[in-house]
Amino acid sequence: MKRKLHTPNNNVTVIIDVSFTESTDVINQYIRDEQCPVFFNLKDEGIIRFEWFINEEDKTATLIEKFENSNVWEELGNKVIGSPINLRFRELFKVEKLTVLGEINDAFKEKIKAMNPIIKSYVGGIN
Repeated sequence: MKRKLHTPNNNVTVIIDVSFTESTDVINQYIRDEQCPVFFNLKDEGIIRFEWFINEEDKTATLIEKFENSNVWEELGNKVIGSPINLRFRELFKVEKLTVLGEINDAFKEKIKAMNPIIKSYVGGIN
């Protein structure tokens, strides 16, 4: 694969920083046995990355999601909002910070406004 300098793409990366009060065993079980299989079974090729990272000591975690474009993220959001897997997420985690890297449309910005997202547009880099 050949790298390119300052070539924007339509990818959207979402970084969700959360805290939790449950035991890490409960959190790990939810992530591995419930949430990841649901997203894997969607068989959506537009999902490039979906990975969790946990700090057990301070009971915080980060979910990194990367999508082919904002439409994929929006479609996925519409599928899971209000679903049992999302309701369970909201029971287990408090969203501390939501960062969106990439371009999203104004309608979706409005839809996620209550989560106080930090939205950043692409400037340059190597990809």
